[in-house]
Amino acid sequence: MASYNTMSSDTKTVAVSYNEQTSGNNSISEESAIVAAVPKKTWRSYVWDTFDKSPDERRFLFKLDAVILTFASLGYFIKNLDQVNINSAFVSGMKEDLGLYGNQLNYITTAWTVGYVIGEIPSNMILTKIRPSIWIPFLEVVWSVLTILLAKCQTATQIYVLRFFIGLAESGFYPGMQYIIGSWYRKDELAKRSCIFHSSSAIGSMFSGYLIAATYRLEGVGGFHGWQWLFIVNAIISLPIAIAGFFLFPDVPEITTAWWLTKEDIAMANQRMVLEGRAKRGKYTKATFKKIFSSWHIYTLVLLYIFFNNGTGYGSQPAFALWLKSEGYDVTAVNTYPTIAAAVAVLFTYIYAWSSDTVFRGARWPPIVFAGAVNITTNASLAVWDIPRGWKWGSYILGVIGSGISGLTFAWAHEICGDDNEERAFVTASMNELAYVVQAWLPLIIWQQVDSPQYHKGFITMVFIAASMIVTAFTIRYLHHREVSRKRQFAGA
Repeated sequence: MASYNTMSSDTKTVAVSYNEQTSGNNSISEESAIVAAVPKKTWRSYVWDTFDKSPDERRFLFKLDAVILTFASLGYFIKNLDQVNINSAFVSGMKEDLGLYGNQLNYITTAWTVGYVIGEIPSNMILTKIRPSIWIPFLEVVWSVLTILLAKCQTATQIYVLRFFIGLAESGFYPGMQYIIGSWYRKDELAKRSCIFHSSSAIGSMFSGYLIAATYRLEGVGGFHGWQWLFIVNAIISLPIAIAGFFLFPDVPEITTAWWLTKEDIAMANQRMVLEGRAKRGKYTKATFKKIFSSWHIYTLVLLYIFFNNGTGYGSQPAFALWLKSEGYDVTAVNTYPTIAAAVAVLFTYIYAWSSDTVFRGARWPPIVFAGAVNITTNASLAVWDIPRGWKWGSYILGVIGSGISGLTFAWAHEICGDDNEERAFVTASMNELAYVVQAWLPLIIWQQVDSPQYHKGFITMVFIAASMIVTAFTIRYLHHREVSRKRQFAGA
């Protein structure tokens, strides 16, 4: 039984005790911790949210960040390194070596997407039943083995098959890690962690350019081409991190047995989630699914993420690199100049996160609207195409800053669905899955390889998608405010 003890209004703290029956963790007998019900806010919180917390909570969050954020960010860095490596390899010799002169790159992307889509929702549902410290590292090991096999592919068909299973193995990672982050962090901490995690994708994109430039020099070593070494190096980096996950990953607060967390840490973790109104793990029943599908949550949040995911990144096509190649730049320039865009995307990801948690006081919609407005401007410019060369560079570089709002959309979903753990897991997985369902076919229509580098259909479509994302964000804001008001009225009654 959880007991509540509200302290004075000056301290704004709550004491919560957990026994071994309610905590879901037999390592806890009877622990109590003190955490601020309303987190203290000074100028220091604008720098980093832990600076205004108690020493005990600060130490706890330091350990939590060191493990969860490190594992999540490294894992996602490698996943995006792999995704970008396919494009980098394509423009750095794979196309010519394997004779991929049609729309094979589109089909390679689609094969991965189909595998990814199939696995996402089942994987997140499994996370509510199996320990994440077993499931996620297991998928990581499988992914690493499949990735290194790409170096041995000799035909497009072999690549299609491997990319499908790589997508399947990867499907549980991003939505799964977002679910885990939402199970440990409070509202004033959530956007920063989600966005730091997501920013590793842009860092992976940025690093890929330098990696391909380096591995290009390994041409012929061991009988492999430079582009094949990309996949070998990727697997070598990822496998040790996957294995470490079995020993370090903390699961979720109510079932964690992580050796690096004390009993006091675990009690504090559970208490923090009680204060946030986050529900513990339960069961999927007919009533659960009825509640999920009768709510506006799943429909609007999924729609928001579809518009986000398909409105940035040029349909996974290396649009910037292909334009540079068409302009006569060499392999090194083609692979390194796009890293400028990735670096800018990382910077804006952090700006979105810090501004949302501080300046906008937890509101997620302002950065989303801003990103949509930038997408409209840059894509409209590229659709015109005959624009000043400097602004074309600017449009490509600024055109990817919208990728940084992914963490905010998931933070918003965790807060909206926080009082039902199963809904939260299902909705966050559905957001990612259905976004990739659209990504499986939309690029085949508007981002065709044969249209490069002047993807007129693609750029025009992005303008309308960005406008739709803005409208959806305002709709969610209205519906959420109305729902919160009704809950408050009901509680008062």
